[in-house]
Amino acid sequence: MKKILYIMIGCISLGVGIINVILPILPTVPFVLLAAFCFAKSSERLDGWFKNTKLYEENNIKSGMTKRAKLHIMCSVTLLMSIGFIMMGLKGIVVGNIVLLIVWIFHMVYFTFGVKTV
Repeated sequence: MKKILYIMIGCISLGVGIINVILPILPTVPFVLLAAFCFAKSSERLDGWFKNTKLYEENNIKSGMTKRAKLHIMCSVTLLMSIGFIMMGLKGIVVGNIVLLIVWIFHMVYFTFGVKTV
């Protein structure tokens, strides 16, 4: 029963990750990592298949990311966070803007210096 649940969650996460590759709505990496985790817990065969896919290889942070992938993630996150920043600014929510700004700064620093560029 647990394996079936992991496979279902992994497939859904993989589907959302693939959609985010095509339409940059959300970052792809968290969904790919969730799919990798679920597939690793469900079966060795499914885990091996997934680790050999192009999607996994392109988003594998341990080995690094291409400059294009890093820029894609940084730009899409900046765009989405800007919308939230502007909306909260129009409503006068200062604390929310400060928190969002801090999260954005840490995101930029992490992807610039923490993730190896290949």
